[in-house]
Amino acid sequence: MTRTDRRTRTDRRTRTTRLRLVLTAVLAAATLLGATACAAIPTGGPVRSGQSITDESPTGGVDYRPTGPEDGANQTDLLTQFIDAATGAQNDYAVAREFLSSGFSQKWNPRQGVTIRQGDGDVERVGDKELTYTLTASASVDADGEYTQAVRPTSSTLTFQFVREDGQWRIAYAPDGIILSPVNFTSVFQPHALYFYDPTYRFLVPDERWFLARSSTSTRIVSALLAGPAEWLEGSVVSSFPEGTQLSLNAVTIESGSAQVDLSSEALRANTVEKVRMREQLTESLSSVATISSVDLTVEGVPVPLPDSSGTSAQRNPDVDARPLVVQDRVAGYATATTGDVTALGGGLSDRIAGLGPDSLALSASGTVAAVGNDDGVFVVRSGKAPLRIDTREDLVAPSIDDQGFVWVAQQSDTRSITAYGLGGDPHVVTSTLPAGRLVSFQVSRDSTRALALLDTDDGAALYVVAITRGSDRAPTSLGPPVRVQAAEGDPVGAAWIDELDIASVGRTTAGSSVVRTTVGGQWDALAKPDGRATAITGGSGGALLLRMSDGSVLQSTGGAWDTTGVEASVLGVQR
Repeated sequence: MTRTDRRTRTDRRTRTTRLRLVLTAVLAAATLLGATACAAIPTGGPVRSGQSITDESPTGGVDYRPTGPEDGANQTDLLTQFIDAATGAQNDYAVAREFLSSGFSQKWNPRQGVTIRQGDGDVERVGDKELTYTLTASASVDADGEYTQAVRPTSSTLTFQFVREDGQWRIAYAPDGIILSPVNFTSVFQPHALYFYDPTYRFLVPDERWFLARSSTSTRIVSALLAGPAEWLEGSVVSSFPEGTQLSLNAVTIESGSAQVDLSSEALRANTVEKVRMREQLTESLSSVATISSVDLTVEGVPVPLPDSSGTSAQRNPDVDARPLVVQDRVAGYATATTGDVTALGGGLSDRIAGLGPDSLALSASGTVAAVGNDDGVFVVRSGKAPLRIDTREDLVAPSIDDQGFVWVAQQSDTRSITAYGLGGDPHVVTSTLPAGRLVSFQVSRDSTRALALLDTDDGAALYVVAITRGSDRAPTSLGPPVRVQAAEGDPVGAAWIDELDIASVGRTTAGSSVVRTTVGGQWDALAKPDGRATAITGGSGGALLLRMSDGSVLQSTGGAWDTTGVEASVLGVQR
C-alpha cells in the first residue's frame, strides 16, 4: 500500500467517523453510500495474473433480474425504473447502466454505498432536464460494508439530470451509490462479521459488515479484514496481519470447501504465532460463508507451513452460566429455573455480597470477584477478603466489571465522569466521549473491548456503543467515538450485552415495558412486550435475554415471547 493509498484511506475513515458522530447528517448529506469494499491491488512482488472481483453468481440471496428502460419512457418513469434496477448487481450493474447516458454510464459508481429507504420516494421536477428524488432514509451502508442506523428517519433530496440520446431519455447525472427498500436490501445483502483480537489476544472481537450475497463475498471479506477494523474500533482491537498485507491475487477461490487465500509478501514479516493468528482471523471471518470449512494460506503462491492446531486459545463469543445470577433471601448465587432454588456463590462471596444489601451485582468470568452497588457506593468483593469500598459518590449507575481486572463506575449526572478501579481500589479516570444526558446504565462487553451506555436525553432515550482504549498496563484510558444504535422507546430503564454482537435495551411507556434487540453494525427488532413493569435487564446464556420485573419475577426470552423462569430475585446480576 503506497503512502498516498494510506493517506486516502485515513482521510476517508476520518470523514466517516465525523459523519457517524452526527448520524442524521450522515443520511442527509452522504446520500448514497457504498455497497461493498473494493479489493486492494498489490503494489509489490512479482507480476502475476489475477482476477477482478465480479458478482456473477448469487450465494444465498435473491437473484433479482431487473429489466432495462422502456421505449418512450418519460423522465419520471425512467428515474423510478433506474432506482428499481439497482437490485441487479450482475455484470457490475449492467442493467442499471442502460438507463444512463453513454457519457455517464461508466462514471457512475454503484459501489459507493447503499441508502435504505422507508416507503417510496417522491419525484419533483425542478427543470426541463432535471428531477429531484426525496426519500426517507432508515439506514445506510458505506463502501467498506459498515451499516449505520438512522435512529430517527432522515429526509434526503437527490438530484438527477437527463439528456436525449437516439430519441430516448437517459440519465446524464446520478449520485453514486444505490437506493434499496428494506426488503430488497436484506434479500441481496448479507451480514458477515470480521474478527480481530483484543490487545491481549484472549478474545476474538467481531466487526459486522454487509456485503452483496454473491460468489465474490469471500474475496470482499478478506479484503475488508486486511484493510483493518472500522474506525470506531481502532485502538481497542488489533490484527495479526503485518501492515501493508494485501491479497496477492485479487480473489479468494474455494476448492472442496477450502478457501485459498494468497497474501502479498508483507505477510512474511509475521512470526509463526502471528501466522497462526492470521489463519484464525481468516477462518473465523470466513465462517459465515456456507461453502467454506477451512482456509489454506499461501504467500505469493508459496504454502505457509503452520502447526496442525486450528488456532490459538482466543475465545469467540464467551458465554455465561445458563442459570440467572441473583440475590434473593440474603443468598447471592445461581438460581435454578422452575424451582427457583439459589445455589450460593462459593469462597464466602455469597455472604459478603448479601451482607452489603446490594442494589446491583456484577460477577467476573472466573466467579471469584464481584462488583456490588448499594446506597453507600460501590464495593469490590473477593474470595477470602473483606469487601473494599472503592467509590463513595452518590447517584452512581450499577457498576460493571471487565476481564482485565477493573471495575467501572460512572455517575448518572455526568456522562464524562467515568472511573475504572483496579481490584485494589486504585482509580483510573477514563476520558469519556459520551454526549450530555443522564446516564442510566453503563456495561462493558464480555471481551472487555467495548462498552454500552444508555442515556436519558432531552430527545429521549439514546443508546451508544463505544470502544475502550487501554494503556500498556491494560488500564482503561479513554472511550472511542460513540456509535448510536436503536434504543427501546419510552423512559430508559437499562441496557445489556446479550452476546458478542447483540445488545438489548428496555424502556417504560404508558403501555408497559418495551424491549429492543439490536445487532451492533446491523439491524434491530422490537421484541414482544412482557407482562408487567421491567426494572432490570441482562444477557443470559446462548443469546437469551433476562428481565427482572417489579414483582421480583425473572422472565426469559430468546427473541420471541417472554417465558416465566420460576425465579424470584431482589437483584438480577450481570455475568461476564
